[in-house]
Amino acid sequence: MTDKEQNNKENNKQNQAQEAGEEKFVTLKEPEYLKLKEEETKAKEYWDKILRLQADFENIRKRAERERQDFVKFANEGLILELLNVLDDLERAVSLAEAKHQDLPAFLKGVEMILAHLYEMLKVQGLKPIEAQGKIFDPNLHEALMQVEDKDMPEHTVIEELQKGYLLNERIIRTAKVKVSKKP
Repeated sequence: MTDKEQNNKENNKQNQAQEAGEEKFVTLKEPEYLKLKEEETKAKEYWDKILRLQADFENIRKRAERERQDFVKFANEGLILELLNVLDDLERAVSLAEAKHQDLPAFLKGVEMILAHLYEMLKVQGLKPIEAQGKIFDPNLHEALMQVEDKDMPEHTVIEELQKGYLLNERIIRTAKVKVSKKP
């Protein structure tokens, strides 16, 4: 009997046993057994790779989170260093005022220089004041705190800026607080 005929005979017996509800264990020939063992080995290798990749991914995620937290913590370091220079200048100005120096114009000039330095530093960081005085009221840029009757000004015009508003890199970070005109 040939191998093919023998395989067909075994398959027929298995099919009949399954149809009858009997379970029968299949005996594998050496090449089939070796192939299954090979496949099992591959499956184990793939499973190990998946587990390692998951662990690597988790480690990368944790490292990225730590780096993000460090970035947030130290992102403003350069800005703070610049502010320390302004702080030093202000401390010197206060100590001169406390020492009762009577040169008020020089003191005022020093404070104006500190203010100019601070504005320039913030401008370099992308800060820009919102223009408000004399402009038409824009609820996106301005916050109206008061309305004042004024027959000389067009309605909804900013009469007075009570607190400056600012844009940081073209994004509003604080609206300008203003008085707005209305018709009597």
